[in-house]
Amino acid sequence: MAAHNSRTVRDLRRENRTAVLRRLFFDGPMSRLSLAPATGLSSGSISNVVTELLTEGLVEEAGSVDSDGGRPRTLLRIAPRSGHLIGVDVGETRVRVELFDLSLAEQGRAERPLPTRGTARPDRYDSELIAGHIRDGIAEVLEVAGLTPAQILGVGIGTPGIIEHSEEDGAVVHCTPIGWEAVPLERMLRRSGHLPQHVPYFIENGAKTLGQAEMWFGAGRGARSAVVVLFGSGVGACVVTDDVEHGRAVEWGHLTVRVRGRRCRCGALGCLEAYAGAEALLERWQEAGGQPPPDTDEETALTAMLAGAYPPDGANPLDGANPTDGAHPADGGAPDPVAAAVLAETAEYLGAGLSDLINLFQPERILVGGWAGLQLGSRFLESVRRHALSYALPYPSGRVGIDLGALGPDAVTVGAATLPLADFFARGGRRLPAPPAPEPSPGWRTSLGTRLV
Repeated sequence: MAAHNSRTVRDLRRENRTAVLRRLFFDGPMSRLSLAPATGLSSGSISNVVTELLTEGLVEEAGSVDSDGGRPRTLLRIAPRSGHLIGVDVGETRVRVELFDLSLAEQGRAERPLPTRGTARPDRYDSELIAGHIRDGIAEVLEVAGLTPAQILGVGIGTPGIIEHSEEDGAVVHCTPIGWEAVPLERMLRRSGHLPQHVPYFIENGAKTLGQAEMWFGAGRGARSAVVVLFGSGVGACVVTDDVEHGRAVEWGHLTVRVRGRRCRCGALGCLEAYAGAEALLERWQEAGGQPPPDTDEETALTAMLAGAYPPDGANPLDGANPTDGAHPADGGAPDPVAAAVLAETAEYLGAGLSDLINLFQPERILVGGWAGLQLGSRFLESVRRHALSYALPYPSGRVGIDLGALGPDAVTVGAATLPLADFFARGGRRLPAPPAPEPSPGWRTSLGTRLV
């Protein structure tokens, strides 16, 4: 018996609008003629959808191109000012909030630094503090842009941890390393009333939002499968395969790489993050006799470590040379042997961790992002790549490329903003309706309200 098709005419119209909007977003400007084969829709359907979208202001004309002997063809594109989105990165060193238009061009940003060293460090992940930073950042970028909260299509948030979606509380975050056990982040943000109830929140692991950004716009575009690594204070990863098109965050940093090894900030022993995260990297440097600058954040301390390890003549102590004592690299001398040794060991741990991802998922590409990964850069990555390929099985290691991400330090916020954008496109470019206003009480109830029991 043939399966019953429950799709309605409304469903088909929504799907057609979605197809046109997505194609114009990724490949526009395009003409009506080129939209038909690109979307698989008939010319009549394209005409109807484009007319609707032009009338609603979601699409606009963007010039014309010559045709083969006929009238010039009008080009169409997404109208950037027809909608706005917010992306939030709850990072290890700061909370970053960015406002985007519908083309994902940045319209404003606000940052709230988090203390990574010193006496204030233990409280940097207080959940009420983080929620307050998010609310204040959203209010700030909206005020600067002259927008009202009701004009926002949605807010995407990338945060550390495992995200549970609860019908009662919305997104609930579980992240032992930062002390978040079942933190109802979405409910906390809703409680303030800063945004109308119909404006949706989309809260996902930061590695997943980074992965979506790289797959949509960056070094992952065109790949059928990839692993995108977020290397910051800790480490995480997003796996994208045919089975998991939008990516799945995996707690790669809590893979055990050494039995009875260093204690990780999650409480377990021997996690990869206890050796390869920037926080652990700086701790190991100090334990080995290194001298991070006092009273600085992790990014500044890591910069100092790299300046000590990498001499200005371009020689790389990770290439296998045995560093020796001498003048400081900033003075033109030899590399700092302590910093170089700790970085070399970290590169091997990261390479071993990547080899597990290669063997388990056999991706086409592995992309390394996050502030620490980008700061360590290509010279460090070459050593990581060499170790990864030496530890992995020959067949999958021979088919994988390992490179830096292409989107820079803002990739998590861009990826977070794609979450409400993807939802908006999936609804055919329809805004979520505002809840109906409560019906007014009868006059007698208002008059006698104080007498009613």
